[in-house]
Amino acid sequence: MATPRILATSGGFVPGPVQQSARLGRMVLDALGATKQTRPNVCLVLTASGDDASYYALAYEAFTTAGCEVRTLKLFPQPNAAPEERLGSSDLVWVGGGSVANLLALWRLHGVDLAMRSAWERGVILAGVSAGSLCWHVGGTTDSFGPDLAPVTDGLALLPYANGVHYDSEAQRRPLMHRLMREGVLPEVAFATDDHVGIWYEGVTATRVVADTPLPAFIGPAAYALECEGDDVRERRVGVGESF
Repeated sequence: MATPRILATSGGFVPGPVQQSARLGRMVLDALGATKQTRPNVCLVLTASGDDASYYALAYEAFTTAGCEVRTLKLFPQPNAAPEERLGSSDLVWVGGGSVANLLALWRLHGVDLAMRSAWERGVILAGVSAGSLCWHVGGTTDSFGPDLAPVTDGLALLPYANGVHYDSEAQRRPLMHRLMREGVLPEVAFATDDHVGIWYEGVTATRVVADTPLPAFIGPAAYALECEGDDVRERRVGVGESF
């Protein structure tokens, strides 16, 4: 049986050749390579953006340009496919950003949560950005409820940790994560990513740090392993290309 794998990111795309276009970043291209398929079947799940048509168009072009067969799992105005079949027959599932709170509510309403777990256990690579990173974890910090960040604590918990996204670009993220861990609102162990950085998980083990473009390990964007002991949250920087 294939090892369950998740790529949890604060990135995924790089600018395309013309305005309002995008291409897949290096870490997503590597994830497609990890499927071992010549033309991977990719399922786009953009629930967190309300199945925004422009977001689908951008992502569809990026993945098809990379040589993928692209399908979607839309929930607005009603599901366009059976979640278990659509996700389970994919090689990679890409979950976009937006409101993780809304995503989780709708996934549970339509059984997408159970279908995601089943696909993951069968070896389908689950990947995503922002809300599409938080959702696999127990919870983290989110702007789903307004401009001030707040905790979300009802993630799918495929990964038994807290998760921080956009760690270097949004000033509220780091201090709120530390406080919520100290207060026991979030788990005592967490992983976080700066923009354009991702973390691979093999099973429930964080293994290595990847990025959209080649970056030096010792400076610039990175990932972080956090652990709370009493009133102290220790944070360890893990550079791009490094292992945990």
